Amino acid sequence: MNILVAGAGGFIGGHLVSRLISEGHQVRAVDKKALGDWYQIHPKAENLVLDLSLKAEAYKSTENVEWVFNLAADMGGMGFIEANKALCMLSSLINTHLLMGSVENKVKRYFFSSSACVYASWHQQTSVDIALKEDDAYPAEPEDGYGWEKLFGERMCRHFSEDFGLEVRIARYHNVYGPHGTYDGGREKAPAAACRKVHELATGAASKIQIWGDGNQVRSFTYITDCIDGTLKLMNSEYSMPLNIGSAESITIQQLYDIALKAADVSQAEFEYDFTAPQGVRGRSSENTLCRETLGWAPSVAIDEGIRLTYAWISQELNSRNNLKI
Repeated sequence: MNILVAGAGGFIGGHLVSRLISEGHQVRAVDKKALGDWYQIHPKAENLVLDLSLKAEAYKSTENVEWVFNLAADMGGMGFIEANKALCMLSSLINTHLLMGSVENKVKRYFFSSSACVYASWHQQTSVDIALKEDDAYPAEPEDGYGWEKLFGERMCRHFSEDFGLEVRIARYHNVYGPHGTYDGGREKAPAAACRKVHELATGAASKIQIWGDGNQVRSFTYITDCIDGTLKLMNSEYSMPLNIGSAESITIQQLYDIALKAADVSQAEFEYDFTAPQGVRGRSSENTLCRETLGWAPSVAIDEGIRLTYAWISQELNSRNNLKI
């Protein structure tokens, strides 16, 4: 097929383009960042720099494609989304114009990448019984800014399907991580931040590791290959309602750092805890009953293995960067 991947310069988008090309599809890869800033560039794709928040450029991107994957958004880890609520909500322009362009250009199927941040906050105030099922998004009280944008995006997809007949698929991603993503600069998520901080400790660039909060916040983390597998299974299914794509294996943030230390073969570390930093909800993981029933599938990469692979890549990147500075 001819397929558009919006947000192809980003972490998930770059991996998705790679998979689609390997399966023989013709891929139009679009991002607003300069090509040199993309995490992955695939020569076999049609790589375009376009601002999809602009109607004309979104319409152009959807011409002559059969499927659209909308992964484009201004987002990052908890520190970024708490400090940039308005910027996160502006991503609704991207979804609006891509949906309009998809209808205009007769796209057959449209994918929207939503987030576990849509879930109502009162379900996430403890570190026990934290598995979130799809119905837990309503009555609505999502993460301020970013979560509201994603929940609104889901509703837009639903109504475009009802009013215009556009087939939509919606995935609620849970903390996706892995190689070929950001690991510093403020947009990184917890797994990448943990790997970077552990590498700094292991190489003597830092004497201790700082954790945001008390380290007892509970999360589930989804390795990138599971994310891509689930995304494609959902896109090829006949299920049109929001669906969790996330690991059910939950750990504390402290355990995440302990796993990263093991990946670095570091036996001891001194921690300091910053209670003034953004900490997010107390507990969140993915409830996968509906995913298994609908797709006959659930994520399978254990956190220990995923962090081992992620740490190896981030360590290599940091070592290369440091060697260039010498």
